[in-house]
Amino acid sequence: MAYSSELSQEKRRSFLDPRTKLAIICILAIFVMGGLGGHQMKSVKIFLSTIPFFLLLVERQWQRFGRGIMMLLIGYGLLIVMPYLPKIMNFIALMCGGILTRFVVTVVMGEYLVGTTSVSEFIAAMEKIHMPQAITIPMSVMFRMFPTIGAEWKSIRRAMGMRGIRLRGIRSGEILEYQMVPMITSSVRIGEELSAAALIRGLGAPVKRTNICHIGFQIQDWILLTLCVSVVLIWILKFCGVTL
Repeated sequence: MAYSSELSQEKRRSFLDPRTKLAIICILAIFVMGGLGGHQMKSVKIFLSTIPFFLLLVERQWQRFGRGIMMLLIGYGLLIVMPYLPKIMNFIALMCGGILTRFVVTVVMGEYLVGTTSVSEFIAAMEKIHMPQAITIPMSVMFRMFPTIGAEWKSIRRAMGMRGIRLRGIRSGEILEYQMVPMITSSVRIGEELSAAALIRGLGAPVKRTNICHIGFQIQDWILLTLCVSVVLIWILKFCGVTL
């Protein structure tokens, strides 16, 4: 995302600081997706699972919110009907339901991070926490690459539609030829172009870069960061056998 002035940066400023978003993703990945704490942290995990959807509502990301809720409902629905299915279907429902209920929340938070954070904001946040450039540069390229690949995928689908090619009724080899090969070729080209653009912008330079993007913690950031620290403290107390 490119911005022409400091004023436009301020207008586009997200509800949360990028560092807060990264902290929430780490907590969700450890406790919700990773399952740390087991059954003892069940109520905490349920509460944590609501955070990404609340943030999507605040940012008015309706499409991502609806898609995430639908995937969660499918996951929990599979777990509910699992005991009534035959053995093979029971295992498949358990596997799919477990994956969806564990992964969807963290993936939704990742989508929120990518969708509401500009590259300038992300780089500024990484510089604030003194992250090495060996990590900052690849991650900043990744921030640009995912949305660009998504747009390229839509363009390929649109081009297929204009030529009368539909996925229904065609063989897997034709899907590979018409869709996957152009996508792989475009992904390689996009990665090279974004890497070159990052170097041209001076991301690999040994001197300190300036940035017109202003970031900082607000009251909502402090609340959510305190919540993240509290979750870690609750897990430590439960791990030590302290009953809350």
